[in-house]
Amino acid sequence: MWRTRAAAACVICRSLAKSNYGIKRKSPLQNLHLVSRSIHHPYHPSSKFQRPPLRISIQQFSSLNRLPFRKTKLLNVKYGYQSYRNFWLARLASRLLRIRYIILGSAVGGGYTAKKTYDQWKDMMPDLDDYKWIVPDFIWELDEHIDFEKIIKALPDADDLAKLLPDFDKIGESFASLKGFFSPGSPGETAFRATDQGYDNDKQYKKVSDKEKIDQLQEELLRTQLKYQRMLERLEKENKELRKLVLQRDDKGIHQRKLKKSLIDMYSEVLDILSDYDASYNTQDHLPRVVVVGDQSAGKTSVLEMIAQARIFPRGSGEMMTRSPVKVTLSEGPHHVALFKDSSREFDLTKEEDLAALRNEIEIRMRNSVKEGCTVSTETISLSVKGPGLQRMVLVDLPGVISTVTSGMAPDTKETIFSISKAYMQNPNAIILCIQDGSVDAERSIVTDLVSQMDPQGKRTIFVLTKVDLAEKNVASPSRIQQIIEGKLFPMKALGYFAVVTGKGNSSESIESIKEYEEEFFQNSKLLKTSMLKAHQVTTKNLSLAVSDCFWKMVRESVEQQADAFKATRFNLETEWKNNYPRLRELDRNELFEKAKNEILDEVISLTQVTPKHWEEILQKTLWERVSTHVIENIYLPAAQTMNSGTFNTTVDIKLKQWTDKQLPNKAVEVAWETLQEEFSRFMTEPKGKEHDDIFDKLKQAVKEESIKRHKWNERAEDSLRVIQHNALEDRSISDKQQWDAAIHFMEETLQSRLKDTESVIEDMVGPDWKKRWIYWIGRTKEQNIRNETKNELEKLIKCNEEHAAYLANDEVTTVRKNLEARGITVDPCLIKDTWHQIYRRYFLKTALNHCNLCRRGFYYYQRHFVDSELECNDIVLFWRIQRMLAITANTLRQQLTNTEVRRLEKNVKEVLEDFAEDSEKKVKLLTGKRVQLAEDLKKVREIQEKLEAFIEALHQEK
Repeated sequence: MWRTRAAAACVICRSLAKSNYGIKRKSPLQNLHLVSRSIHHPYHPSSKFQRPPLRISIQQFSSLNRLPFRKTKLLNVKYGYQSYRNFWLARLASRLLRIRYIILGSAVGGGYTAKKTYDQWKDMMPDLDDYKWIVPDFIWELDEHIDFEKIIKALPDADDLAKLLPDFDKIGESFASLKGFFSPGSPGETAFRATDQGYDNDKQYKKVSDKEKIDQLQEELLRTQLKYQRMLERLEKENKELRKLVLQRDDKGIHQRKLKKSLIDMYSEVLDILSDYDASYNTQDHLPRVVVVGDQSAGKTSVLEMIAQARIFPRGSGEMMTRSPVKVTLSEGPHHVALFKDSSREFDLTKEEDLAALRNEIEIRMRNSVKEGCTVSTETISLSVKGPGLQRMVLVDLPGVISTVTSGMAPDTKETIFSISKAYMQNPNAIILCIQDGSVDAERSIVTDLVSQMDPQGKRTIFVLTKVDLAEKNVASPSRIQQIIEGKLFPMKALGYFAVVTGKGNSSESIESIKEYEEEFFQNSKLLKTSMLKAHQVTTKNLSLAVSDCFWKMVRESVEQQADAFKATRFNLETEWKNNYPRLRELDRNELFEKAKNEILDEVISLTQVTPKHWEEILQKTLWERVSTHVIENIYLPAAQTMNSGTFNTTVDIKLKQWTDKQLPNKAVEVAWETLQEEFSRFMTEPKGKEHDDIFDKLKQAVKEESIKRHKWNERAEDSLRVIQHNALEDRSISDKQQWDAAIHFMEETLQSRLKDTESVIEDMVGPDWKKRWIYWIGRTKEQNIRNETKNELEKLIKCNEEHAAYLANDEVTTVRKNLEARGITVDPCLIKDTWHQIYRRYFLKTALNHCNLCRRGFYYYQRHFVDSELECNDIVLFWRIQRMLAITANTLRQQLTNTEVRRLEKNVKEVLEDFAEDSEKKVKLLTGKRVQLAEDLKKVREIQEKLEAFIEALHQEK
């Protein structure tokens, strides 16, 4: 027995001594495969076959994943002399076991390693869908020819591999029994103890080196990930340049083909139409948008600028800058430009001057959209940004949510911002980009509660933590940032969580410098090195890709359903129109305005068709009605009170000259302008029979009023008119009997009209006569009785003196008053004078009419200048001069109207119509009614449906 144990020891010791005898060589255990080493020494640290994988944050494939184990050296053992024993059975068993398990371990371990490596490559490779155009098509079709799944299934799984492995416990027991063959203190035992000591040292060294290996692996993976990231960025840059060249060639017309609108532009047009159609965001508008919400100064605008790759928004330190929703449509183009929906101007985003102009224009539009007394507006500003490499999507930047209304804000600012945010977020297909400031306490956030109310399950919310550099610097516990990113500190849920850096807080930083700073920060950040953040959760580049993918996924899932909804709405509206207006065309508000515009211009042109005779008759009649009172009261009556014809003519000439210099031309122009207005109004409001459409009445009235308000008569017209009128009044010559009779007729009509007015005034003063009292059973008042008695006394006075002057003397007033008092009637002297004025006026007018009859045969005496005749007809000459001045003035005004003023009015009308055409609010106010609204809705729904169908077709073609 002792011989057998000694022989086994000699064989094993001899094999160990061969490796260290004379030269230094590596331990045989280190040269064997993992499984073989475990067989030789059951307590060696590499005997564990399945080593647990490293838990690192960045699951990117690297060659470091399969690093070889560190090679360790066994302690050098000096062996003493051992006699050679030929234990051939033990030596043969050892050799056979070694060869068997080397082959078996290599086969099993290699197969399992290949499977794990393939799974890692498959899971960790980046998504190259956006770069399919780089790789030839046959590469993507390899899976059609090679069945990779079948190969994977052919590989053994973990359970099968475990069955193929040997029983390591039994092998350990066998080696323990071999070890028991050696007696204590023997050289063999000494050799094994030396080997065990080397194993213990190696185990302790292994424990120290594992942590270093993990750190090395993490750093290597970070470097590899950044290497791949730079490679992708380089490929993207090259792709961007190539696409830019292609688009530029298309713009220059090298390819004779018409470029189609991009998908995102088509989709943006649909959203613009919907915004005009339904500003309140009705439930029908469920088309996807990316809604950017966040607390004020949380970095919403900065994130949007990083996605757009340009500093396009106005900035302010702590001040509310976003005062209205801004819809930004991002699309790819050869040049980095921006333009507004309602403007053709392009802003070059590579030039600082254009960037400043764009920011200023956005700020002006925001302030103009805010109504008086408000701080924010619901009106959406539509902006399109194109550039190489931009991700296609539609984002809406909303005003920042506030917790307190500060001074200078409207009292309802907070509620208005909440209502705007809810209106956009309640769209079930809207993607909510929730921006949270990482540099402030998470408990101070307001927007997270609002988002959790709108999207409780987080199925369409993407959470973004900004200012992570400040957060890492200021937050005492880095794990708090991880809790924020994972959504554990908020009640809200989200599809994804991202962390970004939007600069160092300097508004003059460029986008490129911010991107470099962001990349440098995350490369050195502990958040990645300590596995708190994953690589795909950082940088605005990854955020942009994720948001774009989510946006287009939502679009593809919902756009066809929305198209069907608008198709049903269109059918309902068309049915309603056919039932209510079967004989009318479907004219929307703009088409109705054009129709009304043509009618109004036709009516203005019809002013030129008015005959000169009609113009002059209207002008002469209106002018005389305006100046007749002045002529009778201030010229004729005072002159007629004179005693002789010379004084009469002198008084008339003086008063006519004063009247012509000061009042008459201005009165004539006023009459002409009023006449033009009346004729214009008559043509505008005159019913057209069955063709008349009362839907235009309000618009025509507004156009008429605004045109008249803008119209100014030619100032030089008064000067020329004054000369003409003065010359006409200077002429006293009546050439024939016809003109004489015309003057008498004109004077009689004027005096009879005045006499009739005077009789009416006297009747009101004294009350009804006895006939009316008996017939209508009405009586006189006390004042009327007093005036009637006063009238009777004054008539007696005139009968006593038919040539009485126009005014009563004081003694005459006293006489009349005393006569009335004698009959018990108390009268005030002012009442006597007032009654006398009307009584004498009636007497004078009757006398003048009688004089007209006498002058009918006085034309012969007029031609002889009333020589040898007691008849004087100077009043007839006066009325002839007035009549002739009226005719000449009417003729002059008619020429000014037809030659100048009508054309100027037509020009004003055109300007008013052009202004109204550009004012949508004015058109909505002036063209109203169910018919207009129904036609407007029908047009919008048709347009939306058609554009949606075109978009869906283009979307399918792109697939």
